[in-house]
Formats: sequence, structure tokens, C-alpha cells
Amino acid sequence: MEAVDLAREAAVEIARPEWVGEHLSAYVEGDRVVTHLFACLDPAYSGWRYAVTVVRAARAKVVTVNEAVLLPGKEALLAPDWVPWKERLRPGDVGVGDLLPAAPDDERLEPGFGQVPEDALEEEGEDRQMIWELGLGRKRVLSEAGREAAAERWYNGDAGPRSPIAAAAPGRCATCGFMTLMAGGFRRMFGVCTNEFAPDDGKVVSFDHGCGAHSEAVREPVRSERASEPVVDELGYDHIVFDDTTELELVSSES
Repeated sequence: MEAVDLAREAAVEIARPEWVGEHLSAYVEGDRVVTHLFACLDPAYSGWRYAVTVVRAARAKVVTVNEAVLLPGKEALLAPDWVPWKERLRPGDVGVGDLLPAAPDDERLEPGFGQVPEDALEEEGEDRQMIWELGLGRKRVLSEAGREAAAERWYNGDAGPRSPIAAAAPGRCATCGFMTLMAGGFRRMFGVCTNEFAPDDGKVVSFDHGCGAHSEAVREPVRSERASEPVVDELGYDHIVFDDTTELELVSSES
């Protein structure tokens, strides 16, 4: 407990003399093991403390240094907890050349139905499309959890019925000629917009979404600013007073 000077020397060795502040406290770690705490004056580590642990061996008279570290205090500025990169990833983070492999146990995917002969995949027509939709020839396909997550994300996003543009739309996407149905289970709720002038062109939209580029939108006729036809008063008259010059000009023009 009295080896404060020895502990300070050890703290100076891992820092700078001007960074080691006053002796804050000391507490017993165990038999003949004590840790001394010193204030840290390093501006980069505000609220931290230098902790030096000293020890005296059994039947020994000399105290030695066991460990010297920098520890955070209650008011120390700490880095946020480490989060795996997979949980930090956000939509749009994957750029050109970036790879995002799907984990083998990704719950959004499930094994396909098996392999298909190469000649079957080379055939053109509906059979090939049906085989591909069923998952034949693909190692993994979208699972039920993956479909539900995608549907919830799309429906509650900007392409769903709750967006401001959908609330002001003249009609819903279900009645729009520019909407193309999707394949599989998504075709019951979603389609793809094919209107190049629509804000959702090439994107998935829900049936009850909408925008101003609806195929059946009708332009409202332009209304005239006049409320009614002008009224001509043929019974009344206006009394106009002319000066001499104006009266002469009128007489001369009449002649």
C-alpha cells in the first residue's frame, strides 16, 4: 500500500511524466497484491486511469511491479461495442466489385429441388421458365422466411400503399397498364413498374401503390377564370363630362 512512488515510476514508463497525475486510490487484489490508480492527464484519454499492480512475494521484503495498464473510469470516453460486419451492413453499401457471399445457414435461402440436365435448361419455351421458377437447377432458392421478409420490407417501404405519393395517386397500380406481374408467390401482392416516366420505373410496387403516372390518369380540363358571360347593359347610360378641347376634337373627328 505504501509503494506509491514505485507504482508511479511504472506508470511513467508506459506514458509520459506529464501524463501521470495524482494518486487517486489503491485497493487490494489479493494476498500481498495491491493496485494503485493514477489520474491520466493525456487529453486523448479523458477519464481514464493508470493502474499499476505491485506485489510482494512470500517472505520477501522487496516490492516489485506486476502490471501497468491504462483502464477506463466511469466518465471515460469509450468506443462503441464491436458489431460484426454482417450486422453493420446497410442497403446500398455493396458497390462495384464488392462481394457479399450468403452464409451457408442463411435463413432467407433453402436448398433447391435438385439438379437438372443441361439439355433441359437449354431448351426454350415455357418448360424452361417453369423449371427455373421451381428452383430446379439452382442450389438454393428463396425460403419462406426470405419471402416474408422481402414482402414486409417492400410493402412498408416507399413502394407500398403508405407512401405520400401513393396517397395522392389517381389510381392504384393494380389497375395500371404499366404494371407487370411477378413470378412465384410474389405475384399475389406485387408487380414491377414499366413506365419510364414513373418514379418507380423498374422497381417492385405493391398492388395498392400508385403514382401520378397511372395509365388511366385523366388531365382535368382548364377552367376559365370568368364565372359567367359578360352582361351588356342596354338600358342605363353613363354621364361623361368633357372639357372644351376634348369636345372640339370629337366634333372635328365627326365632321
